[in-house]
Amino acid sequence: MVFKTIVYEKNTHVATITLNRPTAYNAFTEQMNQEIGKALKQAAKDDEVKCIVITGSGKAFCSGQDLAGVDENTNHAQFLRERYHPMLKTLKETLKPVIAAMNGTAAGAGMSLAFACDFRVMKSTAKLVSAFMNIGLVPDSGFLYMLPRIVGYAKALEIATLGKPMNAEEAMGLGLVTKVVDEGEWDVEVEKFALQIASLPTKAFSQIKRYMLDSMHTNYETFLEQEAFAQRIAGLSQDHQEGLQAFIEKRKPNFVGK
Repeated sequence: MVFKTIVYEKNTHVATITLNRPTAYNAFTEQMNQEIGKALKQAAKDDEVKCIVITGSGKAFCSGQDLAGVDENTNHAQFLRERYHPMLKTLKETLKPVIAAMNGTAAGAGMSLAFACDFRVMKSTAKLVSAFMNIGLVPDSGFLYMLPRIVGYAKALEIATLGKPMNAEEAMGLGLVTKVVDEGEWDVEVEKFALQIASLPTKAFSQIKRYMLDSMHTNYETFLEQEAFAQRIAGLSQDHQEGLQAFIEKRKPNFVGK
């Protein structure tokens, strides 16, 4: 598949989606929204892919919506439903682990994209900027759903409304990122982390991802039944058998994702 606003690459068991509008700080366009969704579906269907990385080219991760495509006639609700929601739903329905590798500033909907991923790795010089209030808008693209689930209501409200840029150290302290990496080690450490995630038992990870978010709005008894179902699926996997055998043999398991 040929893409114009992103670059899709596969190396070993890791698929990398690179937002590729560096002169516009990788700002979203309608085409980019669509291409990210298509690339996610491509990676999800590829049995060789065990992990997906989303990153940016140039200085930024993603600066949010390209405001050249917005004016006083824009229907913002329709804009979100047609452009962003399909991309974000595809991301959330992707049961493989997704890493946001924030090589630079993530602002606005770019910040929302990072929050929608399962893990976030951040370059030490990068920043997070909730820019919505600066132009009189409500944080969107799942921002208000994901952020309080990560940092809690009070801190999420502060981040969403005050618009203060947040550096990597602050983001790490709040649990917003999994790992902060110095610029000189960026490529090596992102690859190392992606391969680590790709080595996890795929079936078990997919069930954890599917049901953990559900648990936040499901009653306890219903969730216990979902948990039992998930464990049944994981228990039938080859990776579970490999894990048991490795435990008995006192060695590191070699999970194959089946």
